Amino acid sequence: MCNAYIPNNVDLTSSPSVARALTHWQSRFKEWWMERGPADFQSHEVYLRTAVSVEPNGWAHYDYVRLPEYRWGIFLSQPERNRTIGFGDMRGQPVWQEPPEEHSAALRWLIATQGDAEPASVEQQRLLGRTCPSLYDLRNLLQVNVEEARHLWGMVYLLIRHFGAEGRNNAEELLARSSGSQEQPRILDAFNVPVEDWLHFFMYTTFTDRVGKMQLLAAAESAFDPLSRTAHFMAIEEAHHLFVGETGVARVLRRTAELMRHSPNGSARELGGIELSVIQKYLNLWYSLTLDLFGSELSRKAASVFSSGVKGRPREATFEDHDGTERPYRIESWDAETRTFRYQDVPMRSAMNEVLRGLFIQDCERVVERWNRVLSEAGLSERVRLPSPRFNRRQGLLATGHFSPEGTPLTVEEWERHAAEWLPTAEDRAAVSSVQARAVMARGEMANWIAPPTRGIQGKPLDFAYVRVEA
Repeated sequence: MCNAYIPNNVDLTSSPSVARALTHWQSRFKEWWMERGPADFQSHEVYLRTAVSVEPNGWAHYDYVRLPEYRWGIFLSQPERNRTIGFGDMRGQPVWQEPPEEHSAALRWLIATQGDAEPASVEQQRLLGRTCPSLYDLRNLLQVNVEEARHLWGMVYLLIRHFGAEGRNNAEELLARSSGSQEQPRILDAFNVPVEDWLHFFMYTTFTDRVGKMQLLAAAESAFDPLSRTAHFMAIEEAHHLFVGETGVARVLRRTAELMRHSPNGSARELGGIELSVIQKYLNLWYSLTLDLFGSELSRKAASVFSSGVKGRPREATFEDHDGTERPYRIESWDAETRTFRYQDVPMRSAMNEVLRGLFIQDCERVVERWNRVLSEAGLSERVRLPSPRFNRRQGLLATGHFSPEGTPLTVEEWERHAAEWLPTAEDRAAVSSVQARAVMARGEMANWIAPPTRGIQGKPLDFAYVRVEA
């Protein structure tokens, strides 16, 4: 029975106690999905991909499905024969099939924190369907939502299968917390920020989901093999989420450029679009919020999970130093009392959060280059840009200061005087909401504020019924 209701490649039938615990959790999950999942479209047939295996050629099946009937499954990538730990103090030793007692708490914390982000994003985005710019975009939103929920299943399986009563309690807590709740908020701040419109959504899936993929790739290096295999397959699915975000912003930029060219005053807003300056403000907001997700620049916990083999770096094999001790890493901090920057060279192990943040920044720089090619091809001289990593930080060694998007130190008074030039204001949000006030539900049609995609999903045309909304 459990195999029928919970698709998996982990042989749940051989572990009746785990199957029973998952079936119990499944009933709670379904309640959560109906209460805090996507609003308004639970009864509609949506053209979605569903994970059915982990084979490279054919892991996903595309068909129409109603959201509550989506088959959330548990899939781990195929095991690597004779795999050994690739980094840290135990490099070269066999990987673990069960969590060692001395590392159990760290692994459980890592899995629970990753698991908390998955339902949080669904909750943050639950009302967006009401203002979708097209059926293509609505389908992509719902695809992201069901896959974030499937990733939740992956983390819950690990907690229930490998961490006993404490793991089962963690699994229950993942459904008890709620994005934006005063009483039981999500663990990380960025997952308590409302995603109120589609520009927010596209920036979120560009930046915040990019952190998610980077953390999954780091977890895929873990010495705990079930986590490694779970994270590896999740990262494959996550790539589509990044595609939705990056191409979504690119389409907004393309349409903004078109409207600017047609406006006598060069104003996209005059013709029902989104101003380039507002797009830049949204970029500044989500990029800076997302940088904080990596944690403090100096972290004993990060050093410990690396040295012990719990979590590595994305694509660890590409690094020369696999124990994190040979090369120092320079850390920047802000001394609020003297209003000066300070620098210190620390063991790379202690700076693992900053190492991952640096890799993320490099990846984001490539994304912005592609966005700027859109503006260049449209004949505009204007460009979007990433703000300095110092800008609008709320966590870590730079959080005590105020800095401009260029990284220039500011007084509190200067920040308050100029912040509205750099971050979305209530007026900016209202302007975006006004052009997105009406959902576009006709096949092949597109809202005025966004350009159509260059191609459809799985070879389908743009006027395909990605969501069946007919009565």
